[in-house]
Amino acid sequence: MRKIQIISAATLILVAACGRSASGESETPSDPSANENTETASSSTPERAEADQASAENLAASLAFLAENAEKEGITVTDSGLQYMVLEAGPENGATPISTDRVVVHYVGTLKDGVEFDSSRARGAAATFPLNRVIPGWTEGLQLMSEGDRFRFFVPPELAYGEFGSGPVIGPNESLIFDVELIKVQNPETNLAAANAFLAENAKKDGVSATESGLQYQVITKAEGEGASPTAANTVKVHYAGTLVNGTEFDSSYARGEPIEFSLGGVIPGWTEGLQLMNEGDKYRLFIPPALAYGANGAGPIGPNEALIFEVELLEVK
Repeated sequence: MRKIQIISAATLILVAACGRSASGESETPSDPSANENTETASSSTPERAEADQASAENLAASLAFLAENAEKEGITVTDSGLQYMVLEAGPENGATPISTDRVVVHYVGTLKDGVEFDSSRARGAAATFPLNRVIPGWTEGLQLMSEGDRFRFFVPPELAYGEFGSGPVIGPNESLIFDVELIKVQNPETNLAAANAFLAENAKKDGVSATESGLQYQVITKAEGEGASPTAANTVKVHYAGTLVNGTEFDSSYARGEPIEFSLGGVIPGWTEGLQLMNEGDKYRLFIPPALAYGANGAGPIGPNEALIFEVELLEVK
């Protein structure tokens, strides 16, 4: 398991879902005054006048839409002006995020006229992002939800992309509609407690062994004979599937249809240690504590302090 391999979807989410750049910074100018001279010089041009008119028309249309929408049955309006509707309630014990948590969601975003501009469902992969690094309507709205809930948000322009808009589809002062399903809340403290509880219970199961580091493993298949066993300096060829403790698969060489090769010293510590317990032809199940995986930072779909489960087949030591 290469450290860089499972981060493939992480930056896309911040760009596509909520209009952030890959670095997490807003795409709107950080210092509007930097463009003051240019704007003043061009304020009388036909192009600027046309843009100002479009912005004003969009704002008027957005305000009219939101005013009418607020009167509909099932719509709740917050103090900020965010509107929402509960489409489906999740289980009662689902976690609710705070602004500093990461969340995993599925969503579909449309303009008020129904034009779809973004969808995690169309991409076939849920989105994962820090809740305090997206548009204000999302930061506020998702804190009203619990895991398993499905809400529809009607986001005013000032809680979305304001007078700048975003990209070729979302114009200035557009109100936006999002159907959002909150799949999971990723909180370092909560995840660590859950990981420790899982590993403590798992250690009691038949066939599970634990090393001094806290790595747990289970022999699924033991190869006949004595194939080579790697050191941290070796390159290995493996097939594997990785899941979270709830069974969600986040990576799999089997799904890609080909094994991978990597230096055993360049992967997460749980793999470096665990594969040295194996011989060529063995298949093990590794239960990896957060400290031997991606720790408090997480990686892509793996939240902070997540325990991980890997089924690993050691094909070759090179």
